[in-house]
Amino acid sequence: MDGDGRERYDRESYDMADRLDQVSDPDDGGSEAAWAQSWPEREPARRRHRPFWAVMGIIAEILLTMAVVCALYIAWLLWWTGVEAERTQHEVLQSASWSDPGEGDAAKIAQAQEGEPPVQQDSANEGDLIAQIYIPRFGENWHRNIVEGTSLEELNKHGLGHYENTQWPGQLGNFAIAGHRDGYGQPLGDVDKLQPGDTIVIRTKDYWYVYHYTNYEIVKPDEVRVIGADPQHPGEAPTKRMITMTTCEPKYSTPIYRWISYGELTYWAKVSDGTPKELTDGTAASDVTFVSNEKTSWAAQLDSLVPLMLGALAVYAVLFLAALAAWRFPVLREIRDGYRQRPEASIYGWLIRHQPGVLPVRFVLLALLLFAAAVALFQWGFPWAASNIPALRAMSNYSVS
Repeated sequence: MDGDGRERYDRESYDMADRLDQVSDPDDGGSEAAWAQSWPEREPARRRHRPFWAVMGIIAEILLTMAVVCALYIAWLLWWTGVEAERTQHEVLQSASWSDPGEGDAAKIAQAQEGEPPVQQDSANEGDLIAQIYIPRFGENWHRNIVEGTSLEELNKHGLGHYENTQWPGQLGNFAIAGHRDGYGQPLGDVDKLQPGDTIVIRTKDYWYVYHYTNYEIVKPDEVRVIGADPQHPGEAPTKRMITMTTCEPKYSTPIYRWISYGELTYWAKVSDGTPKELTDGTAASDVTFVSNEKTSWAAQLDSLVPLMLGALAVYAVLFLAALAAWRFPVLREIRDGYRQRPEASIYGWLIRHQPGVLPVRFVLLALLLFAAAVALFQWGFPWAASNIPALRAMSNYSVS
């Protein structure tokens, strides 16, 4: 502290001591009013004007908000669309009333059958459930539905789609199916992890068809030979019972190629005889467990996000009213009375100042509002953007059911 500052400090201290001497202490019977008046009044806060930094702060908040919204959109595309697809597939499977191969007398190893593999059906309407697929390499609980047709409606919500006019499971020729590699549950997201000999199991209502993976190739989208009866010898009569899985390449970017995975039939079995050994974790009849238990995730059990959003808003309303009754708006009151400097312009600052209660309560209230807004984006905002904004529509392959 310099000389002038020390002199001013000593003078103010002396004046304060002089006032204290002139006013008796309330504990000694003096006047409380005089005691209170002896203290200097709280001076109003002075407002500082920094328009440039205020504008820069708002721009930064907008950019940060846009970044968060983009991150939420990616989460919606890569996670939530998969949750919706899982829920739809579970509902379709439940309505089909197929028997569970892991229950009752079916809890045993299904033995390979000899002879011509039977064909469950030879026709289906678009969107009909025709089979399920199990690929242990993708995880012991990995399974997806296969429906007739390969439109976006089928691939986005129903798992994998069967190319029309290609062969059926077990049939001589090529059972060709397609699926997304990212988003919508990314059923074929891990095709690059397949190794020769890996099991690919197809289950229809009554039969198992166990294939083994052989090889893959990457082709241009217009090479339709890959779904022909004999992909390697177009136009010739087929001699093998094949499965072909097609998906996009590369992953997480504009799909300019197609990743084609091939497999060949190893054997077939009856669902009534049990479960193929490739899908069990036991070898004896008394120690067989179907490793794919068909259970859905907690998120897939939600029919809609609307109740979650309404619940968050209800909690917000209750907490808002309670804080309003207990504390009202302390920050706004201090600004109004001049005891707090009026803040610079800020989007989130404005939101948090207009919440009642002490600071922790105001933060909780703001978090509830932002959570409800994020849920609304998942429920309505992102689906609208993916179906109406051309760039997002091309990236998302989104369809409105």
